[in-house]
Amino acid sequence: MPPKAKFSREEIIEAALNIVRTEGFDALTSRALGNKLGSSARPIFTVFQNMEEVQQSVMEAAKKVYKEYVQKGLSEKHPFKGVGTQYILFSVKEPRLFQLLFMAEHKQIPDLSNVLPLIDESYEQILLSIQNDYKINEISAKNLYYHLWIYTHGIATLCATKMCSFTGDEISRMITEVFTSLLKNMREGNEHD
Repeated sequence: MPPKAKFSREEIIEAALNIVRTEGFDALTSRALGNKLGSSARPIFTVFQNMEEVQQSVMEAAKKVYKEYVQKGLSEKHPFKGVGTQYILFSVKEPRLFQLLFMAEHKQIPDLSNVLPLIDESYEQILLSIQNDYKINEISAKNLYYHLWIYTHGIATLCATKMCSFTGDEISRMITEVFTSLLKNMREGNEHD
């Protein structure tokens, strides 16, 4: 009969997530996790097979935290702007999780058309919110999404690495200015086609 687990799966994941939040993903070791739990590393492995499984669970937990930000953004009056603002807010409030999810090197480099569906589980929902809110077709919505993601990712990266800080009003104004300019340009381009 296997030994009874001293800690639940959820307790271990929460402790591991807290290590990543404060010290970064590289600091997540079995020893650090055991220390965080006030134990040796042994009880971790009555629940998880290895540290890779713990790390994968932490990635999933980080994605859940991020998804809460996205859902909050999608519930705002202008969902697309809400998501962009929440993306930046996530980088400010959870810089290590932001770095883990959105600044880690990938083994294969996706092209622009594949990067957003790859990194964001809410991609389709966000895309649909753009189409519905601004009454534009899917191609225009994708174009707008890519441009604004590149812009908001730049701001978020500056925030997550503490290179620069912005007030909520500054973020709102910057996103609005770029979005309005892009949308106007797209609509004018469609009139001339």
